[in-house]
Amino acid sequence: MKRVHLFFLLFAVTLCVKIYPQVNFVNAFPNLSFSSPIFLTHSGDGTNRIFVVQQRGLIKVFPNDSTASSSQTFLNVTNLVSQSGNERGLLGLAFHPQYSSNRYFFIYYTRSSDGALRISRFTTMSGNPNKADSLSELNMLTIAHPTYSNHNGGCLMFGADGYLYMGTGDGGSGGDPNNNAQNVNVLLGKILRIDINTPNGGNNYSIPPSNPFSGGGGAPEIFTWGMRNPWRFSRDPVTGTIFCGDVGQDSWEEVDTLSVGKNYGWRCYEGNHPYNTSGCLPINNFTFPITEYANAGSDISITGGYVYRGSRVPWLVGRYIYADYGSRKVWKLLLSGGVVSDNSIIGVSPTGVPSFGVDQNNELYIVGSNGTIYKLQDAAIGLNNNQNQLPAGFSLEQNYPNPFNPVTKIYYNVGESSNIILSVYDVKGSEVSILVNETKQPGRYSAEFNASGLPSGVYFYKITVNGTQNDEKKMVLIK
Repeated sequence: MKRVHLFFLLFAVTLCVKIYPQVNFVNAFPNLSFSSPIFLTHSGDGTNRIFVVQQRGLIKVFPNDSTASSSQTFLNVTNLVSQSGNERGLLGLAFHPQYSSNRYFFIYYTRSSDGALRISRFTTMSGNPNKADSLSELNMLTIAHPTYSNHNGGCLMFGADGYLYMGTGDGGSGGDPNNNAQNVNVLLGKILRIDINTPNGGNNYSIPPSNPFSGGGGAPEIFTWGMRNPWRFSRDPVTGTIFCGDVGQDSWEEVDTLSVGKNYGWRCYEGNHPYNTSGCLPINNFTFPITEYANAGSDISITGGYVYRGSRVPWLVGRYIYADYGSRKVWKLLLSGGVVSDNSIIGVSPTGVPSFGVDQNNELYIVGSNGTIYKLQDAAIGLNNNQNQLPAGFSLEQNYPNPFNPVTKIYYNVGESSNIILSVYDVKGSEVSILVNETKQPGRYSAEFNASGLPSGVYFYKITVNGTQNDEKKMVLIK
């Protein structure tokens, strides 16, 4: 009898720890590979090209075609870029909003001579859109960096306001020994914002008047401060919200939403938790993350991503996608009304995730540390053909029929005795119905959703297991 109990105990533990992905990661360009790729983007000029930044100083360009068999070197600045350290190199790329007419683009790199952070403008060759002029550098900013090789930031982005945003690390080492992130007179540990279209005062840029210190009291280039290493941030093209993955110290990784003039806490706070509050302002001076997760086990470093606005995986639309470099876990996060209503794992990447990227159609890619670029693909999760076999985990199936009017059925699978909540939300994240809220034994179940009192549109249904494990899918009501 003891052996039987032990068998069922081990079986239950196995079911409990197994992770079932909602997406697959597919090699987007199987004929191409890259050396230390660190970022991917497009030029915004309608040419549907992909640009991949390689850390040691090359930018590659190729058609956004899965059959592409070769790439060209768009820019070679290996002579300018530091070749040492895991966090140094060519780190960021952003194309001017009017790139199709002025051929300007901007890069962020650590300088080979001294490790200084450098943001510069380059120009594409006239008559050859796949070749930049490597001698056309116009420096925007050079920021002295301590001798430490880590925490260089590296993200560049143009905002809806047309200004250039730049993320700088706190200067490296551990614990921000110089307290750079809280010092508003230095440019380290910040998000910076400049107007690169209007040179002024001997600089190749001017200061946006809405920057918090444009009138004095601190470095005028500052947009936000209190950052540790804001490795990747992005703007949702629909809502305008800027999401940032700020890499933690030893205990907590965090996601922030950025607003002008806010102090995000480092080194006083790591995530929501005190780190070193010596000499710090009162707590009400800080803005805390919208979510955090523990830096533990294989979870070691957050990689900020993008709000998904593509069409390849419809049920991800409006969700912020981010990852952890070490564990390779990939999450989706729904922010509605300033509140996180969903934050769940959608899969595990085949390799480390130094960065995400998007193409001109807002499709999302993972830049793999193994040199491969991956795209996201919906993972169809179903039961074994043996209908008497218990499901090996928890999963949510696509409702049927879909689209529907006004009634549809939602099937879901329960791997072990658990509290199950099955709820329906509208596109704004407002809950419209709770279909199930009870303990279920292992098995396959269905719930009926009657939308006779609701308007036509897109809805989402979500299963929550024991208050934590989530799965979500999209359905369409057409009347």
